[in-house]
Amino acid sequence: MQRTLFAIVTAVSALLAAGTGYAQNYPTRPLTIIVPFAAGGPTDVIARIVGENMSKTLGQQMIIENVAGAGGTTGTTRGAQAAPDGYTIMMGHMGTHGAAPALYAQLKYDPARDFEPIGLAAGTPILIVGKKNFPAATLKEFIAYLLANPGKVNEAHAGIGSVSHSTCTMLNYQIGAKPTRVAYRGTGPAMNDLVGGQVDYMCDQIVNVIEQIKGGQIKAYAIATTARSPELPDVPTTKEAGLPAYEVSAWNALFAPKGTPKDIMAKLTDALGKALADNATRKRLLDLGAVLPAKQEQTPAYLGEFVKKEVARWQPILKGAGESK
Repeated sequence: MQRTLFAIVTAVSALLAAGTGYAQNYPTRPLTIIVPFAAGGPTDVIARIVGENMSKTLGQQMIIENVAGAGGTTGTTRGAQAAPDGYTIMMGHMGTHGAAPALYAQLKYDPARDFEPIGLAAGTPILIVGKKNFPAATLKEFIAYLLANPGKVNEAHAGIGSVSHSTCTMLNYQIGAKPTRVAYRGTGPAMNDLVGGQVDYMCDQIVNVIEQIKGGQIKAYAIATTARSPELPDVPTTKEAGLPAYEVSAWNALFAPKGTPKDIMAKLTDALGKALADNATRKRLLDLGAVLPAKQEQTPAYLGEFVKKEVARWQPILKGAGESK
């Protein structure tokens, strides 16, 4: 009996020691960041910029894996079910970790319970944009046109539960518009069709629209923030343009599967913090119009509470608009 007990204690001690050594040596191979949307969209762009710098701190390559579908919930589900070893993390956002529970009754993950929060990466103001030849010059004219043509105007979005879908649901609900809604597998392909004139308008993150606006490929009617963006100083706020109730910004954040060891989580949070403190990385994000989180907003604890608040915030908005499935 004593020998058996000794053997068990020895085995457990060896496993604990191995686990500690594993965490200390982490990472020993490349990491994967799941982006639950197609390449080229704002979440993908932010993940690549942040991941590039994090790889320098961690000493391993950060590989982006785009897993698009169902408004980001397909890739997010995959992230939740990944091995909690620190080698697969994911870039979530307002749609996947805020709006999705109000939209999908059979959602296969809980944003607050099935992930370990690493930290906020960047905030992204929302703009109301239209194809360049859309027959409206101002936001008031845009709204009037939508109301006069129910079902005849096409709105593009990246799938139910995505940022583009949720924020345009809010817009349509507030103004009483009833467009034909066209789903894509990401805002990248949706933007391509907006530039090409195949769809009429969309609500999207500044990261995904800034170059097209500056290049005159699409129209910007308003930015849904309290102040104008330094990167788009000629675009009025929604309040200035006559729709003060429409104020909304998106956010992107890194998460790991539930159960990822604390010391590994600490290394990931540290790498993200160093990326957001790096001048070159900050400039790349700021040049895209992103808003970077303050130091106190970069902690896992802050992100964990923030996710709970976002889930509670979007429930009445989306259910009131009749968007629950």
